[in-house]
Amino acid sequence: MDLQQLISDYGYLALFIGTYLEGETILLIAGFLAHAGGLGLELPYVILSAFLGTFAGDQTFFYIGRFKGISFLEKRPHWHSKTDKVFHMLHRHQLPVILGFRFIYGIRNVTPFVIGASRLSPLKFFILNFPGALIWAVSFGLIGYQFGDIAERVMGDVAQYQGYVLMALVGVGVFLFWRSGQKQEK
Repeated sequence: MDLQQLISDYGYLALFIGTYLEGETILLIAGFLAHAGGLGLELPYVILSAFLGTFAGDQTFFYIGRFKGISFLEKRPHWHSKTDKVFHMLHRHQLPVILGFRFIYGIRNVTPFVIGASRLSPLKFFILNFPGALIWAVSFGLIGYQFGDIAERVMGDVAQYQGYVLMALVGVGVFLFWRSGQKQEK
């Protein structure tokens, strides 16, 4: 089974899982593929899957931070510089941080843990996480979709190139994921 068939068969589920764990790259790829057509992905469902994945993931990580707290964070020394930054930002700008942490490269993954460890009310996080996740899913889904539109204008019928473009985007995504892991280890 090739990559295109996997996306065609499991695209929304893969998108949900990918955005549950991380997000930006897989959502951009899914938005692009929704524009290219041919693999069965439609932009409204791409955005919905991404929203549900990121919302559920952040709620889960919030509760891990809430129940495991500082001890959970202290067991991850490669997160210390990021968690210190998030705690500082959270104390100064709580509302914008909760609404917009998904858009801040480098702290996106640790922020829900930190917010949970900060003892913020679960109801307040839920209420603020909802629009933040929705804005993020719509924004990145549309950026990927627009990238597909631009690619089609430049290359013509993108569907004939979608396999190559998909491989290139997946390669970039894997590289960025690998690179972020390398930076976290330092």
